[in-house]
Amino acid sequence: MKLQNIVDLDQKYFMNTFGNRTPVCFEKGEGVYLYDTQGKKYCDLLAGIAVNCLGHNHPALVGAIKDQAEKLIHCSSLYYIQNQALLAQKLVSLSCCDKVFFSNSGAEANEGAIKLARLYNQKRGMPEKYEIITLERSFHGRTLATLAATGQDKYHKSFNPLPQKFDAVPANDIAALKNKINKNTCAIMMEPIQGEGGINAVNAEYIKEVRALCDKLDILLIFDEVQCGIGRTGKMFSYEHIGVEPDILTLAKALGGGVPIGAFLAKDAVAKYMEPGDHGSTFGGNPLVCAAGLAVLDTIEKDGLLENAHAMGEYIMEKLKEIAKKCDKIKEVRGKGLMIGIEFSDDIAVKVKDVLFEKGFLIGTIGKNVMRITPPLIITQEDADPFLTEFEKLFTEES
Repeated sequence: MKLQNIVDLDQKYFMNTFGNRTPVCFEKGEGVYLYDTQGKKYCDLLAGIAVNCLGHNHPALVGAIKDQAEKLIHCSSLYYIQNQALLAQKLVSLSCCDKVFFSNSGAEANEGAIKLARLYNQKRGMPEKYEIITLERSFHGRTLATLAATGQDKYHKSFNPLPQKFDAVPANDIAALKNKINKNTCAIMMEPIQGEGGINAVNAEYIKEVRALCDKLDILLIFDEVQCGIGRTGKMFSYEHIGVEPDILTLAKALGGGVPIGAFLAKDAVAKYMEPGDHGSTFGGNPLVCAAGLAVLDTIEKDGLLENAHAMGEYIMEKLKEIAKKCDKIKEVRGKGLMIGIEFSDDIAVKVKDVLFEKGFLIGTIGKNVMRITPPLIITQEDADPFLTEFEKLFTEES
């Protein structure tokens, strides 16, 4: 099918929530590369916004999905599901948590975490403790509750009134947080590394202070690792870099390697309050998506992808910082592992993205002045070097 025919159908029948999309449609992928309907090859440095952690057409993931699809795709959670039980066991063994619930997306995972935090206090006889504090520039999802939790007004304006009692404070400002906490506060929710906020790592010392406050004041700490979890930062979970454990942890994106799955995890002291009838999901944790999740986690461990994410993240960051020293248009290069942000001194991120697209590289933008790089965890220097060369050329020419 020709690209223009696809565009015409999309514009006629699909609700336009994505604006003017990049004019391309991909037909197949292999490793870190995608191929469009005309056969042009692109190096995918976005990975579906940190989703395709194993790249494209990875034999372990494809094999697991194919094998499971030939047996059983969906089964109601009214019955026991082997892959669901195995994936829950695997996530618990890898994390600091004791119990898991599966959803279909990161927004649903965060919604479940919010429900659990409020439920925890309701069932302990403290119904007044239901307020949740988040961070400015955070992003927690597109449902009404997760929009309310998101600390960016631009996402709120068309949907008011939003669910109440979510307040955002500046990251790394412990005084502001203390000032906002009150007797009704039930949880503090944050991304250890903010994704849609511009690839901003929250200060480790601040997070440690938050953990201490939560312990002292009987407040739950929720880490949203929808984007920064599952190996993205060189550790399975980004909280491992800090040495601070959450009470509730949310995951999605890379967990299925491209198959829609989310999860919220909790320690027993909190999870035990989630009882029959309190939550559910028709599709969450079905045999197919859990088979994908198991394949993803197994491959990350077997193939040393945490180590690769760490090493390649350092390599790409170092090269980008060298380029930044030669160009005053690059204000900062930041991130952790293979979650990298490049902030420009001017609003040129979209222009840079478009130029790189024409050269065969897929990257993302956040706002007008931040470029996002979140490649598959399998990326090698051989894959990254052509991008780094073209990026440097672009700014050499621009300068």
